[in-house]
Parts: sequence; structure tokens; C-alpha cells
Amino acid sequence: MATVLVVDDEPRILDVVKYALEREGYRVLCAKDGMHALEIFRQAQVDLVVLDILMPEIDGLSVCRAIRRTSAVPIVFLSSRGEEVDRIMGLELGGDDYVTKPFSPRELAIRVKTILRRAAAAGSGGAASGEAIRHGPIELDLAGHEVRVQGSKVSLTVTEFAVLQALLERPGRLLTRTQLIDKAYAHDNHITERTIDTHIRRIRAKMRPFGIDPIETVHGLGYKAFDPQGA
Repeated sequence: MATVLVVDDEPRILDVVKYALEREGYRVLCAKDGMHALEIFRQAQVDLVVLDILMPEIDGLSVCRAIRRTSAVPIVFLSSRGEEVDRIMGLELGGDDYVTKPFSPRELAIRVKTILRRAAAAGSGGAASGEAIRHGPIELDLAGHEVRVQGSKVSLTVTEFAVLQALLERPGRLLTRTQLIDKAYAHDNHITERTIDTHIRRIRAKMRPFGIDPIETVHGLGYKAFDPQGA
């Protein structure tokens, strides 16, 4: 049974989300503010966080920053702020998805299920359990869901790992943003192409200290894995 931590300062939202997720069989922990959320996160084994952005004292973005210092646990942002810039900011900080209020509890439950399924498949290695993808200095351990560059571990979120895996599994092949959405988000029609661009930027930023850019942009078309011979 996966454990989901739901963080929101509105009791009604907490009740609605808790009910929807418990109906799907999840164990649900609730926090009414950012401080309470971080306390629970330190004490419990949490598999996914549903995190409101607009909260007093410690907002959701700050909670995300704190979590990302020690964990790559999937984070789904939940907020009434629907502007593209807010969505991108949340994803830039390491969020895996973003749901805008008002929302369908059923839709949120489906998104949570999709991300947890992807995380479980990554943790078990899926169909390629025990195998690794090697591309130049990059190694993706599919069984351990780890990325290493030149032997050093790089922490990627579940979604970032899925995007990079989709590209490295098809070296030299161009993937459109739509194809990457299909691979990384399991055909989630709510994901925009800008979201994929954000994940690409985060992957590049994490690889930059090693002096490599693992992804080549094909302007107007999409992305493909870099040529290791030119790295």
C-alpha cells in the first residue's frame, strides 16, 4: 500500500483528496501547513506528496525545495494559481505534475496512480529488470532507478528519469514533445509541451557540472539523445 502525504491549508480540500485517494487503496497522511508537512515527511515513509502551493508561513514551493534536498519522491503540485509561469516554476523546483484548482478528485487520483505506477516500474526495472542503459558517460540503472555520470550519482525525479530513459533507449532517433509525453506521462492529455521543455532543462542543469549536455534540441521538431562521440 503506497503512502501519500497531502498538504493543504484548506480542511475541505484535505478531506476531499483524502477520501478520493483512500478509495483507490492508498494510505493517506494529511498536513495543514508546510511545517507540519516537513515534520511528517521526516518521520514517515512517504511514496508521493500532493502539495498545495499557496499556504501561509511556509508555502508549497519552499516545502518542495526542502524535500528535494534529501529526496526524489514524486511531488504533485495542487494550486489555484493556474498561470503557465506558476506551473513551470513548480516543475523547475522538481515537481512531477501540477493540478489546478478547482479540480476533479477522480482526475487527481488517476494522476497519482500513474506517477506511482511509473515509480514502481522504475524501482523494479520494469520489463528490463537488472539491465542498464549506457550512453557515453551516462549510465541508467533501470533496476535501481539510478543515474550515474562518469561514475557519480545524479538525482533525477521519476519523470526526469522517464524522459531521459525514453531518449537514451532510442539513440539517434528524434522524439517529438508529444512522443515524450506519451512515454513519460502515459498518454496524459493534460500535459503541455512546455512541461516537457521544463523537464529537459532540469536534466541538463543536473548534468552541467559534468560538462555534458545529454540532450540535443532539434529546433521546431523535438529532442534526441546526444552523440557521445562528440561529447
